[in-house]
Amino acid sequence: MAFQVIPAVDIQGGKAVRLRQGRQDDSTVFDDSPVEVARRFAAEGATRIHVVDLDGAFSGKAVNEEIIRRIVNAVECPVQMGGGVRNYEIAARYLGAGVSRIILGTSIVRNPEEVLRITKAYPGKVAAGIDAKDGFVAIRGWVEVTGVTAVDLARQMEENGISCFIYTDISRDGMMEGPNFQSIREFARGLSTPVIASGGVSTMEDLATLGEMESDGVCGAVIGRAIYDGSLSLADALTQERQ
Repeated sequence: MAFQVIPAVDIQGGKAVRLRQGRQDDSTVFDDSPVEVARRFAAEGATRIHVVDLDGAFSGKAVNEEIIRRIVNAVECPVQMGGGVRNYEIAARYLGAGVSRIILGTSIVRNPEEVLRITKAYPGKVAAGIDAKDGFVAIRGWVEVTGVTAVDLARQMEENGISCFIYTDISRDGMMEGPNFQSIREFARGLSTPVIASGGVSTMEDLATLGEMESDGVCGAVIGRAIYDGSLSLADALTQERQ
């Protein structure tokens, strides 16, 4: 799996926003139209777009499904999405609508049997979002920190047919402080499944460092706030894919 730079569209209240450290009450609205944001990313050359239904993540159900369907129809590049995908029925709806990869989060802790049901039905199309705080998994939109370590959970999920992991260090997400490289490297080295890093990417140097971790199993990076606030251009970031 070649290294990919993946711009993020986080949806809350029907708008494109970014949170700080996953806090529902600390969001910044960047655009009233998530669909137009996705179109811009695709036009700039994105080879994949990362979409999160934040309302879905907090509520446990598909809230912004119609907007996500419109995003899928508006761009030609693959769209991966997560947030509120807690059961087979919701997963099937999104994949049937053209989402190329769904991301399961809370359900991998709460309902591993359902995860296995989904991965068996859709091999290669299911990722696991592992969000960690101090090495432990956080779920329900990062509201609840469990007693399960990130790498232990990931190893269990590898046996259930997960095709890749999206690993987020919550403490760095939206803070523009750079990724926790040590944490990402240790997580990826402990697995045989590819890992996409998320949270804190804010400079070309950050991307270059993550790109150097390909041999450790890191196959990409999700970028959010840095693109929205202009500290990093998507066009520049995408050059890392061609290194």
